[in-house]
Amino acid sequence: MVVMADASARLLGLLSLLQAPREWSGSELAARMGVSPRTIRRDVERLRDLGYPVQATMGPDGGYRLVAGAAMPPLLLDDEEAVAIAIGLRTAAGNAVEGIEEASVRALAKLEQVLPSRLRRRVATLNAATVPLQAGAGPSVDPGVLAVVASASAGGERLRFAYSAADGSGSRRLVEPYRLVASGRRWYLVAYDTGRDDWRSFRVDRMTEPFATGERFAPRVPPEEDAAAFVTRRLYSQAPVYRPVVTISLPIERVRGRLSERPGDLEAIDGNTCRLSGHADTLEWLAARLLMLGCEFEVHEPPELLDHLRELAGRAARACSARAGGPVDDGRVADAGR
Repeated sequence: MVVMADASARLLGLLSLLQAPREWSGSELAARMGVSPRTIRRDVERLRDLGYPVQATMGPDGGYRLVAGAAMPPLLLDDEEAVAIAIGLRTAAGNAVEGIEEASVRALAKLEQVLPSRLRRRVATLNAATVPLQAGAGPSVDPGVLAVVASASAGGERLRFAYSAADGSGSRRLVEPYRLVASGRRWYLVAYDTGRDDWRSFRVDRMTEPFATGERFAPRVPPEEDAAAFVTRRLYSQAPVYRPVVTISLPIERVRGRLSERPGDLEAIDGNTCRLSGHADTLEWLAARLLMLGCEFEVHEPPELLDHLRELAGRAARACSARAGGPVDDGRVADAGR
C-alpha cells in the first residue's frame, strides 16, 4: 500500500516536471526525482499508458517532454502558479473580457473549489490589497459571487441570495440557476425564481450572500433557447422605448447597419434620401448616431429627441463661444435642425 502511494506520488511529480515548456534528459529527471534512469523510463511508460503524450527523442541531446494530445491532461500547479491563475481569472471575470467572460468564471469556480485553505487566504489577501484600474464605467462585480453562482448553475443546485432591486428594496431569493450572461462589465443570472413561480434575470452586482443549498433540481424548459436574448428582451421591457421618425439625407445603403439592423426600420425615399422609423432605447444613443452620420437630417418625432438635440447644440455652441470669446445665439443653433 505504501509502495503504491509512493509510486503515485512519483508519477504526479514526474508529470509536473514534464509540464514545463522544455525537454528533460533522463538523467536530469532521475536526479530531480531521486530515482534511477530505469525507473524514469518505466514511469514514462506508465504515463503513456494513462494517456499522457510523452515524447522521447534519442541521442546525446535527446530527452522527454509532454506534447499536445487529443485531450488536455490535468494541470499540476505549485502554490505560486495556482495563486497567479486565481488572481488572473478573478480579473478577467470582474472586467468581463469579451469572448472569455463565461469560461473564466467557470474556471474560477473549479479552481477555488479545490484550492487549499492556505492558498485561498493568499488569494483573498492579494485581492484585498489590490485596486484594479477599470477600463470603463460600470458596476463592480465580486468575482467570488460569480464563482458561487457559476458553480451552482453548473452543478444544478438551488441558489439562495439577498437581492437589491433598482429602487433599493431588498429581498431574499431562492432560484434554480440556468445561465450567466455577460454584457460589458455587467453580469446577469437567468434563473427560475421559485418564490415568484417565474423566470427572472438578476443583476449579479446586486446579489449578496450567495449560497448553493446543495439541493438538486430537475432542469426546466428555459424561457428562450438563447439566454442572452431573454436578458435583452427583459431589459427592453423595463426601459422606455422611443419611436423616432427621421428623414436622413443619405442613400439607404450608407445608413443601413449604422443606425439599425432591423428590417423595416429604414425606408428609401429616393436615391439620396431615406427615412428611419423604428424604435430606440435611449435618446443619447440615437442622437449620437444621427450626428455621426455627417449629413443633414430632419427629426419629425419624438419631441424628446428634438429637445435633446437642442440641448446638445446649445452645449456645443457655448463651448465654441467660450473659445472664441463671442456671444451665443442658443435659439438659432438649437432650431437649426428643424
